[in-house]
Amino acid sequence: MSVLLIHSDYIKYQVKNKTPVAEEIEEAQKDGAFDEALVVFSSIEKEDEANPNAVVKNLVAEVKKTNEEVNAEKIVLYPYAHLSSSLGAPKVAVQILKDAEEALKEEGYDVFRVPFGWYKAFEISCKGHPLSELSRTITAEASEEEEEKEEKKPSTWLIFKDGETFDPKEYNYESEDLEKLVAYELGEGASDEGEPPHVKIMREKELCDYELASDIGNLKWYPKGRLVRDLLADYVYNFVVDLGAMPIETPIFYDLANDAIREHAAKFGERQYKTATKKDIMLRFACCFGAFRVLGGSFLTWKNLPAKVYELSTYSFRFEKRGEVVGLKRLRAFTMPDMHSFCADMPQALEEFDAQVDMCVQTGVDLDVNYEAIFRATKDFYEEHKDWMEATAKRIGKPLLLEILPERKHYWSCKIDFAAIDYLGRPIENPTVQIDVESGRRFGIEYVDEDENPQNPIILHCSPTGSVERVICSLLENTAKEDGKAPMLPVWLSPSQVRILPIGEKHLDYSNELADKIAAANIRVDVDNSDDRVGKKIRNASKEWVPYIVVIGDNEVESDSYSVTVRKTGEKVDMTADELINAIKEETEGMPFRRLPLPRTTADRINFK
Repeated sequence: MSVLLIHSDYIKYQVKNKTPVAEEIEEAQKDGAFDEALVVFSSIEKEDEANPNAVVKNLVAEVKKTNEEVNAEKIVLYPYAHLSSSLGAPKVAVQILKDAEEALKEEGYDVFRVPFGWYKAFEISCKGHPLSELSRTITAEASEEEEEKEEKKPSTWLIFKDGETFDPKEYNYESEDLEKLVAYELGEGASDEGEPPHVKIMREKELCDYELASDIGNLKWYPKGRLVRDLLADYVYNFVVDLGAMPIETPIFYDLANDAIREHAAKFGERQYKTATKKDIMLRFACCFGAFRVLGGSFLTWKNLPAKVYELSTYSFRFEKRGEVVGLKRLRAFTMPDMHSFCADMPQALEEFDAQVDMCVQTGVDLDVNYEAIFRATKDFYEEHKDWMEATAKRIGKPLLLEILPERKHYWSCKIDFAAIDYLGRPIENPTVQIDVESGRRFGIEYVDEDENPQNPIILHCSPTGSVERVICSLLENTAKEDGKAPMLPVWLSPSQVRILPIGEKHLDYSNELADKIAAANIRVDVDNSDDRVGKKIRNASKEWVPYIVVIGDNEVESDSYSVTVRKTGEKVDMTADELINAIKEETEGMPFRRLPLPRTTADRINFK
């Protein structure tokens, strides 16, 4: 089958005359007009008659793949005999088109099939971007992707604990989260259907929401959410700079005419997020391209290694499928802390890997999120570095899942993924460290060794927290778990760390003076100056998860001592201003600080919901 795919602004057709092979049609089918359509002009050929079912399958796969890239609203199947000089039997052709129409409808697409065997007048407007005109030959042969699936040997799965390995199906799990992660990875766990609780929470707490005027998977961030994102960005920045990484900034667009970039991008297949320009331009899916180009243009010697560069990508882009995009967990535009370490050889890479694993584990501690880990390696790598992998697993201090791949399919030969488990029992992929054994050569990155010979480095990819959005996702999902704890963010991430509640108007001046003193200590404090009764003020502060609530009345004004409600413990503790400040400073020690991005007085704030 010969196919021409046109991404159109619109297509209009009108039936004129009937040919001897025309199918019978209803009056309504004699003309049609479709906006924002992917038009599939097709000629069914003689060789398609041998296996029409396979042709239908491959045609549907190609249409789906193309539409994931162009994101058309409708699919129009248009029989067009002029694409081939070896046409198949009309009866077979009509059946192939009908079957393709039905298959696409079952996949949820809005599909229209133009009548077969009629002379038609038509008008079409092609969008003109790089993917708007595609010519394809569809055969009955299995695609390379399907062949790869058929030939792919299964991975071996094990549990690593204390230097020993166990069968995951027979292992006695101490951690419910690890058991859920293993079940999910083995295809036996919770499905990806259903909206996770964090979607509701991110809206209720005025952090962020879907932006309907943008592409799906792009969010709008309110002041509180922007503050949390910025604090997390500061946190990672401080961590990687302390580890010796050098911050850089690189473009978000890359030209796929560049061989190295095209080869690396191909690893992500249909997830490439392309733009409508004359060039074949892709939005980056991580900071790899930029980091590789920076180091590829630099003069390096063995003395410079390991060399680390770091970038916070605002944003990275992946063309996630429409049905997969949800809340903060799966996005088309996300913020990714991305560190790349360029190492002289494998021993140096393994040493750096361990340091970065320690960093990833620490982020879970700092964020109070439980991470379970998956260690993945090719069979060859595992056999050569088994002792090192066992020692690294021991560093994490808890059992983890081990996947041994029969052969390398990716740029990495070994990696570790850390995942939080959401309320519905599904993993949220967070930190990762990967050993890249391809990109140094592919991107022409070289260093001069001790013998003055050029060498390609081994590259570690590390995101110490995973995407910032998924960090927030993990934090919010954590609050939804029924563990008896009051839901809250870590104090250093809480938009308002202290709320002062004056009982009456006469206590307002004192409350503002107290707020000045607390704010001077780099603590985010606000004052509820509304006319609400104190009981409602307390409820409002609790709904906003404020960690420390201070009520100010006559006694407090006279004594300069306050009964402070501590959300983490649920206790009321008598404190002076200095004691309150010291308690918060102790709890947030070592964490970044930013000022309150809202009016200090709550009655003057905008309701963004």
